[in-house]
Amino acid sequence: MSEIKYAMFTIDAHLDLSMNALEWNRDLQQTVPAIRAREAGLNDKPDRAKGVVALPELRKGNIGLVVATQIGRYVAPDNPLPGWHSPQQAWAQTQGQLAWYKAMEDAGEMVMIKDRKSLEAHLALWNDGTPNDGKPVGYILSLEGADSLVDLRYLERAYNKGLRAVGPAHYGPGRYANGTDATGHLNEQGRQLIRKMEELNIILDATHLCDDAFWDAMEIFNGNVWASHNNCRALVNHNRQFSDEMIQALISKGAVIGAALDAWMMVPGWVRGTSTPESMNCNLDKMIDHIDHICQLAGNSLHVGIGTDLDGAFGKEQCPYDLETIADLQLLPAKFAARGYSAADIENIMYGNWLRFLRKAWRD
Repeated sequence: MSEIKYAMFTIDAHLDLSMNALEWNRDLQQTVPAIRAREAGLNDKPDRAKGVVALPELRKGNIGLVVATQIGRYVAPDNPLPGWHSPQQAWAQTQGQLAWYKAMEDAGEMVMIKDRKSLEAHLALWNDGTPNDGKPVGYILSLEGADSLVDLRYLERAYNKGLRAVGPAHYGPGRYANGTDATGHLNEQGRQLIRKMEELNIILDATHLCDDAFWDAMEIFNGNVWASHNNCRALVNHNRQFSDEMIQALISKGAVIGAALDAWMMVPGWVRGTSTPESMNCNLDKMIDHIDHICQLAGNSLHVGIGTDLDGAFGKEQCPYDLETIADLQLLPAKFAARGYSAADIENIMYGNWLRFLRKAWRD
């Protein structure tokens, strides 16, 4: 990687850090090269020795704040997706993930950000002009897919433990909402979940909601909504992406949409296990294409950010070929500038929009 000269503070709104730590057995305190070396020769997962995310690389890239997930899917007997056979098992999985985040806090590697006071203190630390080496990476706890919430009492328990954003769905059918590659409206349990989230001031993450559930949620929910990691259907025609109408609805609600770096979401025609980033010309400029599309719909740069989803069950084999590690997000400011984006626009996209959103959502 070339020397980073333009280290702008950066926020990444979607990283599956605890999943990598516990399910991939990656010690994220180590560097990316060290983790890859530890995985050399393993073939239990297609992305072994191809990871791009670790805590040292976040510091190197000046990515001082992330939205970090918990995830535990429940699967009914007729659901072929991987997951847990009861909501209670899925809940236990997410609590193990939370235990890892807490262990990282104890080690001084991370710090939970859950209100305005902790946010402002963390920003002051990361922008004090000193090296990042000893600084904890801030994380906002998010639940990707609500299946692990055994009932609504568990949502309040999770909030009290620091949960601040929930995406009701993930892939396939869910207990509260259907997600990617599924269809169907919110059930009554899902509607109650949405209302309880609003009551607790939990951010609604619209990512992964199927179209039916998306429009239901937009009608019901009057709280703060974002889409942590989502690209544009107009550029890659798949139900995982947002249509222009969905993007406009999010804009009207003041949402911010984070651009994802999963190659199949960035370029059309990707074939899993066959396509390569090089053969599909999938590079960071394709991310900017999706961001630019949202900016054109909005008429400004106020509704876009970064939500990479890097190492979200894929690695170098399925992300932009010009990104060696997540620290290479620092290549983006110059690329935006080359596309005619102003300094203010670039700051909005790299961190400013997420901060404005959080400051509005967290008034104290």
